[in-house]
Amino acid sequence: MRWRAWRGNLRKDDFAALLPGPKLRRKLPGTLSAAEVLRLLEAPPVTTAHGLRDRAMFELMYSSGLRVSELCALKLQSFDLEQQVVRVFGKGAKERVVPFGRPAAAALQIYLSGGRSALVKGHTGSELFLSQQGKAISRKMFWVLVKQHAQRAGITRPVKPHLLRHSFATHLLAHGADLRSIQEMLGHADLSTTQIYTAVEGRRLLDEHAKHHPRGRV
Repeated sequence: MRWRAWRGNLRKDDFAALLPGPKLRRKLPGTLSAAEVLRLLEAPPVTTAHGLRDRAMFELMYSSGLRVSELCALKLQSFDLEQQVVRVFGKGAKERVVPFGRPAAAALQIYLSGGRSALVKGHTGSELFLSQQGKAISRKMFWVLVKQHAQRAGITRPVKPHLLRHSFATHLLAHGADLRSIQEMLGHADLSTTQIYTAVEGRRLLDEHAKHHPRGRV
């Protein structure tokens, strides 16, 4: 009798639903140092059409922080060399305009003047970066090119295409760029996605302190 009375007082709802979930540790994005980025950008030879294309792609990606899919989908009409801006359609077909620097503009101009025409075929459309077949370069091929040129540049650790995008954001933040501005350029819908780069910068400062301070961390 007592058991039945006590059991009747049990909660019928799930009280555990009110408890906060465990905090999952977010994996920090990998980045390249400024010196490694420079070596990668200079790795493609400028004596071939493919080299001019690859250097223009790398320069533009590091200068604008585009996603690989956005870079591969660019058209000739996607950018303005004079204003140094590129118009892209990101996730959810959201359009944004992103600036890029003079080195990227120069690399694009050289590629358009002497590289792209050598890759054009009869069926080629307005795609900006062309494959050997005269079509838009694929994400898979871009991945292969990044790995090849990273090896040529003497970068021993694994280098993935999105490291240029992560390096773009981290290096901007390290030089005082506003987090909101970085969010807009990256095309992040939520600022919390961009804030992970502050953790990357904080980790870098800890590493620098440990390495160079005479009474650094042990």
